Amino acid sequence: MTDTSTSSVPESTASADATVTSPKATESAAATGDEVRPTPDNKDLFRESEIAADYVEGLLDILDYDGDIDEVIQTGRPVVEVVGGRLQSLVGQRGATLEALQELTRLAVFRQTGKPSRLLLDVGGYRANRRKELAAVAKNAAEKVKEYGEAIKLEPMSAFERKCVHDVINVLPGVESESEGVEPARRIVVRPAS
Repeated sequence: MTDTSTSSVPESTASADATVTSPKATESAAATGDEVRPTPDNKDLFRESEIAADYVEGLLDILDYDGDIDEVIQTGRPVVEVVGGRLQSLVGQRGATLEALQELTRLAVFRQTGKPSRLLLDVGGYRANRRKELAAVAKNAAEKVKEYGEAIKLEPMSAFERKCVHDVINVLPGVESESEGVEPARRIVVRPAS
């Protein structure tokens, strides 16, 4: 059984100038100094997250998995997080199952809204943990590129993983990155900045 009581869309957001009161949304807004308000765009994002949460809840019920579902808006995109025990099988090897579930969830949102979604699905904090691992990989690659002055090709990665690495490399001086190849063998090349 899932619990969606932590939804970031309280009933009080019906008016156009109500403030979002979700703990995570409030924490995120406080961290950036921005106040998150349900603008028409945010209302669409909240609707996408609600549709996605309902879809994921249905999947969990079918699979007889317990999990709590949290809906938030982060950096302009809807995020549905599922937390609980026994969820590793929903992540799969290197997040492959999670990526597939995310695509299915995006399709469910598309069917109801008629618009493509940039929804991000996370299970058991996998993406946050993977983001930390990838930051270490990116920093290590950057150090080697600076030390030896030669480009380094990283292992093939998903779009999410590549974005995480690019984000880290982009803030480091003296190196740059670009993706090359085609899915599923698309990878990042880190090289000295030109």
